[in-house]
Amino acid sequence: MNPERIFDEFPAPSFRGNQREALSDIREAFEGDNDVVLVRAPTGSGKSLLARAIAGCARRVDEAAPTDSTGAYYTTPQVSQLDDVAEDALLDDLKIIRGKRNYSCILPGEHDTPVNRAPCAREKGYDCSVRHRCPYFSDRAIASNREIAAMTLAYFMRTAGSEVFRKRDAVVIDEAHGLAEWAEMYAAIDLNPRTVPIWDDLKIPEITGLDRAVDYADRLVGTCKRRKDDLIAQPELTAAEVARRDRFQELISELDWFVDDYRDPDSATEWVVDQPDGAGGPITIKPMNPERYLAHTVWERGNKFALLSATILNKEAFCRQVGLDPERVALVDVGHTFPVENRPLYDVTQGKMTYEHREETLPKIARTVVRIMQEHPDEKGIVHAHSYHIQKKLAEQLEAFGVGGRVRAHGRDSRDADLDSWKATDDPDVFLSVKMEEALDLKGDLARWQVLCKAPFLNTSDSRVAHRLEHGQWAWYYRAALRTVIQACGRVIRAPDDYGATYLADSSLLQLFDRARTDMPDWFAEQVDRMAHPDLPEFDPRSAGGSGGSIGYGDTRQFDGNTSGNSGRNDSSDGNESGGTDSGSNSRRNSRSRRSRKKSPMADVWDTE
Repeated sequence: MNPERIFDEFPAPSFRGNQREALSDIREAFEGDNDVVLVRAPTGSGKSLLARAIAGCARRVDEAAPTDSTGAYYTTPQVSQLDDVAEDALLDDLKIIRGKRNYSCILPGEHDTPVNRAPCAREKGYDCSVRHRCPYFSDRAIASNREIAAMTLAYFMRTAGSEVFRKRDAVVIDEAHGLAEWAEMYAAIDLNPRTVPIWDDLKIPEITGLDRAVDYADRLVGTCKRRKDDLIAQPELTAAEVARRDRFQELISELDWFVDDYRDPDSATEWVVDQPDGAGGPITIKPMNPERYLAHTVWERGNKFALLSATILNKEAFCRQVGLDPERVALVDVGHTFPVENRPLYDVTQGKMTYEHREETLPKIARTVVRIMQEHPDEKGIVHAHSYHIQKKLAEQLEAFGVGGRVRAHGRDSRDADLDSWKATDDPDVFLSVKMEEALDLKGDLARWQVLCKAPFLNTSDSRVAHRLEHGQWAWYYRAALRTVIQACGRVIRAPDDYGATYLADSSLLQLFDRARTDMPDWFAEQVDRMAHPDLPEFDPRSAGGSGGSIGYGDTRQFDGNTSGNSGRNDSSDGNESGGTDSGSNSRRNSRSRRSRKKSPMADVWDTE
């Protein structure tokens, strides 16, 4: 890698904000013989442009010996981020490759068939006459030979060990803050009727511990291999049989990995197993801190690494999670260029949104949302509901208040379509969202305000979360929630001349700020210190812009889903959150100020081979 080229490789005609200083610091960090450089860059830093400049420093073919690794990978866990790269003219030399199911077969009569279900996947020994023109294999061939190949993190991980995508000189990972969680999610094994094609033919024992899980995994691998071999022996398969064959192979690989890793005395991975319904019920096998898995799928794929994110909050903790030596890792902080007065936080807390307090608190939050709608009668806003249960209850309350005509929501299976429809309207509608705190660009008038309904603590009924908390890892727990809050706060302000207000409705958010204060970036701590109580209008739904009509849902069947009967406990638990006052931090301002009114304005990420 040649960091001296970093300025020449910057793709924009000029620098803005702190980009020049950031590139200088990154160059110095790599020249200091660090293997990994963490770049903590807030919203608006132009991380994709910084990433392109770093990738351009990778060793080139004409500079390398025959055995040297050359070129770079650019990867991100967010499909939307990859879509943004594809649309950016400044990044047109990054060749993007996606999974097979994102491409259509070009054979006659197969134009609606994804490549992963095309005749080449269905028929044994099929000789495709147009393989050289196949959109998937063409893109793959180009990407494998381009100096910078771009792909989702899932595709990148899945191609570990591939003869096509071999080790390169540099790897750049954008939005890298969740790398450990993505690895844990990707390496988790779910055994249930949906994921195991022969579930009904199996006798599922009670899994009382990891040793029994390993024994059962061994037996299941043997069964899957026999079923897969039976399919492979057939001269031609239907699309459904192809899917079964591929799923058997995935199960074999997943279970073999688990068994090998568990029996490896040198592996640092801890495994936990869940079977909530006992014998005959679904089984989930989950890794924690899967260092060995990351070593294989990420760290062995390059010589030098740059990891970019706004929310890598603690260098040492991040390194421990992903299996890096902090002594070989440098942290580069990029300053925020958005004026703090353009990104205000407002304390409108109404109580806790834990399961025990939600029934009392949620109606108060609904009233507050109406008052915020009154404050912003001509401006669009988004409400981060955190869970479908909260979304449903909040929608019912707003409907009862008569403001349903200004409110929209999305279904479980219509997220993108409903979001796009809301973004396309010029009406000042309010969008009730679930899990949209990241990778959402609401620049300008797309949204001028947002509400955080609930502190986004991880679900303590998840065995991995529970295991960590049993071992006292509360700092990790609070950092994870803080990271999501900071990500959410960046959704409605996307440029130095943009502005957007964030209203905090759950008093647990104030406790979170106190407990995770030492992990806050300085620029976010400044926002917290300036937090104020807004002077909202008195509750009057008639002035909130509602017509009294029904709330617009994308797919109401999905929206209603399975929210009844679970009381929301499984979608948001705050665990053993200790008590506190709603007054929050002593450093927070207690003044009441009215916001100045301005007139200016995961696709299938796992599909790979």
